[in-house]
Amino acid sequence: MSVWMPNTTKPSLAQKGRCMASVLPGRTTACCTANTSSEAHRDQSYLYNFNWNHCGVMPPKCKRHFIQDTCLYECSPNLGPWIDQVDSSWRRERILHVPLCKEDCEEWWEDCKDYVTCKDNWHKGWNWATGTNRCPWGSICRPFSEVFPEPKDLCEKIWSNSYKYTTERRGSGRCIQMWFDPAKGNPNVVVAKYYAWKKRSSPVGMENVTPEAGKAVCALPRPVLVLLPLALVLLPEGARCGPPAWGSL
Repeated sequence: MSVWMPNTTKPSLAQKGRCMASVLPGRTTACCTANTSSEAHRDQSYLYNFNWNHCGVMPPKCKRHFIQDTCLYECSPNLGPWIDQVDSSWRRERILHVPLCKEDCEEWWEDCKDYVTCKDNWHKGWNWATGTNRCPWGSICRPFSEVFPEPKDLCEKIWSNSYKYTTERRGSGRCIQMWFDPAKGNPNVVVAKYYAWKKRSSPVGMENVTPEAGKAVCALPRPVLVLLPLALVLLPEGARCGPPAWGSL
């Protein structure tokens, strides 16, 4: 079975390295090593040995969203409420159904709609015979707009439901932003606080929570996996990761 096999084990959110002033936005609220943030910008880095240019060169306006997606996943301290345990040979946890703001998802799709890809799920199914990801035999490179007809398709399918498309807008306090002006503060802090509190106080899981109009609709109950203590989410700015630092999936 072909799966995305990173060359390094991603540390748990609570065990990441020191905060480093490396990448924007959000440098005052993130935990990341300088090396990790630098590698996130490479077309093919040791982080995952994954090549963005599997169907030709990815345009910069599209690539920037994948860089920020990687940075968010690797370095944000505000994803605790959506960390889920997995039983895998190459990772022990993942993010699941992170509520992405409407604008972030739609801008991602708009900037990438003319780029081409051969797969709608980039987590698995690649040809790794050469040591890096290549399109499976017989697959065809097609425009994003065909592979992902709507923004929702892109944001939810590309990383196996790591993100959840929402109609909540930036600044609502109910969705995670990939992009924001750090001079105005990190809006994802209040979002993490809200969902951490909801997860802790609710007897049901959050994988099917839809943050519409400030309400949560919960489907099938399941044991709550509180992998990041609420106290970590509620730490004051600058207290999580040492010195002030940087802030994509």
